[in-house]
Amino acid sequence: MNALLSVSDKTGIVDFAKALHALGIRLLSTGGTAQLLAKEGLPVTEVAEVTQFPEMLDGRVKTLHPKVHGGLLARRELPEHMAALQAHGIDTIDLLVVNLYPFEATVAKAGCTLADAIENIDIGGPAMVRSAAKNWKDVGVLTDASQYPAVLEELKAHGKLSDQLRFALSVAAFNRIAQYDGAISDYLSSVTFEEDKLSETYVPQRALFPGQSNGIFTKVQDLRYGENSHQQAALYRDLYPAPGSLVTGVQLQGKELSYNNIADADAAWECVKSFEAAACVIVKHANPCGVAVALDALSAYTKAFQTDPTSAFGGIIAFNRAVDGAAATQISKQFVEVLMAPDFTAEALEVFKSKANVRLLKIALPKHGGTNAWERGRNAMDAKRIGSGLLLQTADNHELSLMDLKVVTKKQPTLEEMEDLLFAWKVAKYVKSNAIVFCKGGQTRGVGAGQMSRLDSARIASIKAQHANLSLVGTVVASDAFFPFRDGLDVVVDAGASCVIQPGGSMRDQEVIDAANERGVAMVFSGVRHFRH
Repeated sequence: MNALLSVSDKTGIVDFAKALHALGIRLLSTGGTAQLLAKEGLPVTEVAEVTQFPEMLDGRVKTLHPKVHGGLLARRELPEHMAALQAHGIDTIDLLVVNLYPFEATVAKAGCTLADAIENIDIGGPAMVRSAAKNWKDVGVLTDASQYPAVLEELKAHGKLSDQLRFALSVAAFNRIAQYDGAISDYLSSVTFEEDKLSETYVPQRALFPGQSNGIFTKVQDLRYGENSHQQAALYRDLYPAPGSLVTGVQLQGKELSYNNIADADAAWECVKSFEAAACVIVKHANPCGVAVALDALSAYTKAFQTDPTSAFGGIIAFNRAVDGAAATQISKQFVEVLMAPDFTAEALEVFKSKANVRLLKIALPKHGGTNAWERGRNAMDAKRIGSGLLLQTADNHELSLMDLKVVTKKQPTLEEMEDLLFAWKVAKYVKSNAIVFCKGGQTRGVGAGQMSRLDSARIASIKAQHANLSLVGTVVASDAFFPFRDGLDVVVDAGASCVIQPGGSMRDQEVIDAANERGVAMVFSGVRHFRH
């Protein structure tokens, strides 16, 4: 049995090669890999010795040769293939171990030159991987160090690889080639080509949206069904998921997550992550129906639940703090579909043992103080499918600070109102448009979502507050988009609001400002809107 080893990432390769040698497998190799193995005292045959052709063009041409690809592609069950190998003095290659030049890591570096990017496009490696993967019935192809143990286990036990493992390795190999080619395409089709600047030091400008988008997603699991029972569904994740994102979580107990569970859980988790204080977010049908901040998980939950107990029934609950026994005991009194938190105490887990169907998800929060949106666990892009197409946009990662607020009325908000305005604005960002959110004391008092008219959203929010026996007197109100007429302002003030935050930017801004002054309420412009359709 012959094994060809040619790896860019040398992690684990020496130990793997030693194990292969101990099994009597002949080692073939190239370049730096061959030098490393020889240095470790392993008998290794250079590919140049096999091909009788030297490596050339700075190593660009070494394995692109019939004695390599013939050994990989020959079908062992076809006498004519084996006769051709014999006629031309070609040995079969039974194992191929290849990982590729680090193109993705290279272009991810700040200041990556076009020359460096191009130089890190592997040619011989993918060619060999494709040959071996195509001939999977006869050749095992390894493209990642994580595959070494399983291969060694079968070789030691049976002296060969099973069809099942060779096929799985082939699938993984073609997946890796697709990822690699996709990354190259993404990069090159984003480059703004400037002929007069071409040089070894040329760092090209890159478009935010490349000429071809090659999103790669890996399947996490099949789902029982989709949004409705007559639809089929599966959950996929990004090849490199953002830290602290939903797909990085671990389910500790409970029934299998449904399509709707996952969609709603994502809405709740993205919202709760945006708060620094201890927060609780309750979501129903992708909309927050109760949000609150407090000193601890129990207090935050109690306040959030008060907003809309009816909608909270069968909802999705997310915390940005560990759930302790006290919080768990209170939550367990209601019907909840999914409960998410960075952690659960032993007491909390014990409480939910009797609620076996409740889905508990443990999700690590992104590290505090991230320097960019990605490090803070935010998606880089949002996508929406349309008929035979895809809408891509940068994710809505805008964060509002006190310094961004512009008071446009005679009345000035108090410091407490300012804090509530920022709280309400964060919540409104995650409520479906048209959104109206009443808040006070770090607690939602009424949430109106998804209506065709902002007036109707405001009325619904008011009705929900009445049903929950929550007063709207002295509340602040957040609107995800501007008020085009004063009637939108009048309806929230009539409900009890004393302060309003909205983007501004309407042709009738002055009319609405005048109305606010007339009604004696404060109004603040955020300068940014948060449509969420």
